[in-house]
Amino acid sequence: MRRPFALLAGVLLAGACALPASAADGGSTGDQGFTIKDPRITESSGLAASTLHPGIYWTHNDSDDGPYIYAVDSRTGKTVATVTLRGIGSPRDVEAISIGPDHQIYVGDIGDNLGGKWPYVWIYRLPEPKVLKNQTVSATQYVVKYANGPRDAESLLVHPKTGRVYIIDKKEDGGHLYEGPATLSASGANIFRPVATVDLWATDAAFSPNGRQLAVRGYFGGIYYDWNGGRIKREGRLDVPLQGQGESVSYSPDGTKLMYGSEGADSSVQAEDAPEGASSGKVPSGGGSSATGVGNSATFGGGFKTGAVVAAFAAIGIAAGLGVRRLRRRG
Repeated sequence: MRRPFALLAGVLLAGACALPASAADGGSTGDQGFTIKDPRITESSGLAASTLHPGIYWTHNDSDDGPYIYAVDSRTGKTVATVTLRGIGSPRDVEAISIGPDHQIYVGDIGDNLGGKWPYVWIYRLPEPKVLKNQTVSATQYVVKYANGPRDAESLLVHPKTGRVYIIDKKEDGGHLYEGPATLSASGANIFRPVATVDLWATDAAFSPNGRQLAVRGYFGGIYYDWNGGRIKREGRLDVPLQGQGESVSYSPDGTKLMYGSEGADSSVQAEDAPEGASSGKVPSGGGSSATGVGNSATFGGGFKTGAVVAAFAAIGIAAGLGVRRLRRRG
């Protein structure tokens, strides 16, 4: 049964959760959190750490922008390169970005404003530029269809070792992890098939740099899984900060942090410790097993990062933001 939006807002208000603590002072690469300062980026809907340029995170707007991705310097929050994708159609609802092996960027035009009516969606692939400057780069476009019919999705992720592409659909009662073909084909449709249940209303997901861990976030919490060769095993909750409209997540390049982004002008990207085992070395634990969520529902799934201030006003902001977005998209 789908939960009414008003109920979700009410649960947030009644739960008296707390606002997230402020991010720590920036580190040498800015992987302690930053604010996106580009006035063009008002609907940052995906986030991916560069594999070529330390401290750089790639992002993009949601819809009504164009074939663009932006390289943001996490030390300053400023855009250092705008890349225009050439050789694709007009993007429809870009929701996710991920970087796979060989520094290949994958952009997921996988949102469905009609609630799962479009017969196909698209993935765009392009090489990460070796030089950060404004430029146009040729991209390959892939047609994606789901084995069990159209659906809305906001989470696209590429395994850092195998290069296989996965999508998680967005359903309030929890969705599924969809696996793409071993190699995407630019001719014909690529069929994505459900392979595992995901207990979250997912807005984004990411693989750890070593490929052993899968982090999934939603508006109201997060879950991390042991990848287990694709047979995912739920390990615990993530400390997801309470944000105005939490839309994105990426591991830091060393796997020690999870970077959480949200939509809006001057949106913040907040860093939390990643669960142990996300990097090749020993990672301090602390982001995963003890956070308290709003409830035990699979929809909420994970915990919020708590602080000292009651989040009633923050919950009202989330409710208003999601309501405006839903009305705008339905219109």
